[in-house]
Amino acid sequence: MHSKLEKGINRMALKFLSLASGSSGNCYYLGTDNYGILFDAGVSIRFLKKVLKENGIGLEQIMAVFITHEHADHIRSVSGLGEKYGIPIYTTEKIHAGIDKNLYPNERLSASRRIIEPEVAVHIKELQITAFDVPHDVTECVGYLVVYKQNKLVLVTDAGHINEKVGEYIRIANHLIVEANYDREMLLHGKYPPFLKERISGGTGHLCNSEIAEFLADNFDLHLKNIWLCHLSKDNNHPELAYKTVEMAMQQYGIRVGKDVNLVALKRTTPSEMFILDSL
Repeated sequence: MHSKLEKGINRMALKFLSLASGSSGNCYYLGTDNYGILFDAGVSIRFLKKVLKENGIGLEQIMAVFITHEHADHIRSVSGLGEKYGIPIYTTEKIHAGIDKNLYPNERLSASRRIIEPEVAVHIKELQITAFDVPHDVTECVGYLVVYKQNKLVLVTDAGHINEKVGEYIRIANHLIVEANYDREMLLHGKYPPFLKERISGGTGHLCNSEIAEFLADNFDLHLKNIWLCHLSKDNNHPELAYKTVEMAMQQYGIRVGKDVNLVALKRTTPSEMFILDSL
């Protein structure tokens, strides 16, 4: 296996933790033993501090929060983290404007507000972070590439489809956090009204299991070590189905899940284990 779960192997190793991944809230930690960053802040600060503490991480070690887009399940605690705890909140100017619209006036970001541009890297200590455009039905949505030593971790969530830009970033990843939001049959025959089904399955909605499975199988390279399936729907998916869909697509190309690549379907409201990524 390419990821180790034991702690303390290498204090400077890159570590990944999913705090929550679904429509109820999204938040991910990436860092070393000494410092880290968050992607999205869609959980309560109380829950965030609890999960971090259980993994030996203090809130003072969080150097920045990078936001993918303005929806509530990605920005729930952004104001408290930014303005109360003084953690810089990074995202594009358009996404900041969208966040402002979704917050009460007294919650809007001020001193913690940091503007970034797609395709322009910023540095947080030894982490190099680059945002890139992702198709989703909001003001703007971005994914992120993080480069640390030889590691390239890519996050893609809330993507209506895999366009050329998203595909370009997925292909360079050693470690990939990618949306597998719904199963087509479950959505089609589920309880959602037609307009919502169309919104989810449209080109600016969400990624389904089979689309990401087929893309990963078609474009697999042995430099990809870890895949985490994120943002699974409560009503139109479940972890075992998402996992099996990707695993079966990989098998058709002779790719062995568990040997050639690690695969994990992240739980919606349950924190993952801490993944310690091997040096490449």
